[in-house]
Amino acid sequence: MSNGDQEIWSRVKERLRIEVGDDVYSSWFARMDLEANEEGAVRLSVPTRFLKSWIQSHYAEKVLACWQAQDDKVNRVELIVRSAVLRSAVPAKPVKPEQPALAAHEFGRFPNGNGGYRPVQAGDGNGHEALGGSPLDPRLTFEGFVVGRSNTLAHAAAKQVAIAKRTDPVMFNPLYIHAGVGLGKTHLLQAITWAGNAAGERKVLYLTAEKFVYGFVSAIRTQTALAFKESLRGIGVLVIDDLQFLQGKSTQAEFCHTLNALIDAGRQVVIASDRPPSDLESLDDRVRSRLAGGLVVEMGSLGEELRFEILKARALAARAHHPSFDVPAPVLAYIAKTVTHNGRDLEGALNRLLAHNKLTGHPVTLEMAEREVRDLIRPQEPKRVKIEDIQRIVARHYNVSRSDLLSSRRTANVVRPRQVAMYLAKTLTLRSLPEIGRRFGGRDHTTVLHAVRKIEGLVGADMALAEEIEILKRHLQE
Repeated sequence: MSNGDQEIWSRVKERLRIEVGDDVYSSWFARMDLEANEEGAVRLSVPTRFLKSWIQSHYAEKVLACWQAQDDKVNRVELIVRSAVLRSAVPAKPVKPEQPALAAHEFGRFPNGNGGYRPVQAGDGNGHEALGGSPLDPRLTFEGFVVGRSNTLAHAAAKQVAIAKRTDPVMFNPLYIHAGVGLGKTHLLQAITWAGNAAGERKVLYLTAEKFVYGFVSAIRTQTALAFKESLRGIGVLVIDDLQFLQGKSTQAEFCHTLNALIDAGRQVVIASDRPPSDLESLDDRVRSRLAGGLVVEMGSLGEELRFEILKARALAARAHHPSFDVPAPVLAYIAKTVTHNGRDLEGALNRLLAHNKLTGHPVTLEMAEREVRDLIRPQEPKRVKIEDIQRIVARHYNVSRSDLLSSRRTANVVRPRQVAMYLAKTLTLRSLPEIGRRFGGRDHTTVLHAVRKIEGLVGADMALAEEIEILKRHLQE
């Protein structure tokens, strides 16, 4: 594939983003890659069957039109599903990719308690007559989860949910777990589903937000919306992954009704997202409030010791299929020290060592590791700044309270700190003007824009203010 093809693909993606909007693009197209462009046929890949099905059903013509606008020789776009290398390195067999996840017996197996697996039965609660769950990865169990300082609370809460009996009072509802990419959210949610269904106490249904949207839209099209709603509300434990991808007002309204109905009926709800409830700008205030009313747990970044333990566990799992695959401890320590971004990068590093070892027959050495994983060594990302931190630090610096910043008071000793805090929120976070206004006492976005422009104008002429803002920025990024 030539550099020219990649340049065209970049322009196609940009055109697609403009036509469908940032939110839709991020939900459905951000993980799409170009595989080939040959004789008028473009081959694109996505990581899941569900994404392939959704894009083919809803956006196939638009994707083709965007390509043809850049290259009129293209007459066909083909979608394929990417495969993952490491899945072949673990003992458990993955789900057969050719089988759609439409019923309980079609998409998984349960641990049998003796180290093996038994087939899923229709009554196991892993699916429902009107709604199939998302596929489960047999590797993602509590036994395979490595616990460290950054995820201890999330793991303990998830385990408590999984082992709870039908008659036990619900301790925290919903359980809301948030973390960045590759830090173990999906692993915990699927572990809850495996363990909960294996216990047989309650039906546990695992859904990605994408699958929830797909199920709801399909139910409306086939006029089975009532059955869809009843199916969800009959679940003992509803597990929703990647809530940030929940799109559409009607879908969000149905999710809100389902959430309320389950919680009010004493059913357990578990949710994962890449951000806390307060940062889910696309969701209604009532949904955010309900989500924040349970137990909200953040999973932090993986420390070096935890990364080392994860690598050890993954290498041991790989050796079950490849007995000659030996990774010396110094190599594991090197990867744990240098590959710091997330757990998926750790798996990627181990994939490369396994592939190199199996394809060349060369033993794994430190020199090989340094060569194979160098592009996974990323610069340290700056600290993610939260609006709550900005409000707290600005209030302390100017000797006012956080409630003063959120209030309607217009006295000079409050107005300036409030404007500074809004300015910092706009420059140090990715939050939109309306969202910042909402977080500052429900103000209009024009108020935030006025504050930002006011401080921008003053910084150039007032050296003391410019220095104050630099000090505040340093405190926030420490």
